Amino acid sequence: MTYIFVGLGNPGEEYVGTRHNTGRMMIEFFAKEMKAEWKYDKKLNGQTAKVKIGKTSATLLLPDTFMNNSGKSVKPLLVPGVTWDKKKVEKAAEKLVVVYDDLDLPFGSSKISFNKSSGGHKGLESIIKALKTEKFARIRIGISPTSPTGKLRKPQGEEKVMKVILGKFKPEEMLVLKKLSKKVSVALTTFVESGLGSAMTEFN
Repeated sequence: MTYIFVGLGNPGEEYVGTRHNTGRMMIEFFAKEMKAEWKYDKKLNGQTAKVKIGKTSATLLLPDTFMNNSGKSVKPLLVPGVTWDKKKVEKAAEKLVVVYDDLDLPFGSSKISFNKSSGGHKGLESIIKALKTEKFARIRIGISPTSPTGKLRKPQGEEKVMKVILGKFKPEEMLVLKKLSKKVSVALTTFVESGLGSAMTEFN
């Protein structure tokens, strides 16, 4: 069973560079660093790329479903052509990492979590529902604005939330993301080479 790294976001030009596509962007940065080539997979309805970390294979996935249907793209990759089996799914999920934007963290920060709820994130919620388990790793990338002193200023109310998540990153923010992507790449590599515990210790 290969490792699977999923970057969440929405397909289409209008969503390129938006905060809600941060997870997708992080996996795109990783693919570029690994010189991976993307191919469209009709069965998954997503873009996939194969990489090698040492001698270990990993599949990168960018769902081309919209965010709230991400699970429909992830599930057939994680458990292809098998009868539903909770133990098999949870075993496969041990090698899954989902990267996504998180309003509970300030912009420029990140955190690895495991076996947690969706926290209201529709993409993560869709994956949990499709796999019927929360037992997989995720890399949360902060997108919430902060005060001049660095205090989290999480948007409140649907209108303000939508304005933040669908807003585009400024050029200077993109520089911060590219720098952060190096850290994410190290975390993904460590996850494969040394396991979740080591990745969490180093990354968090």
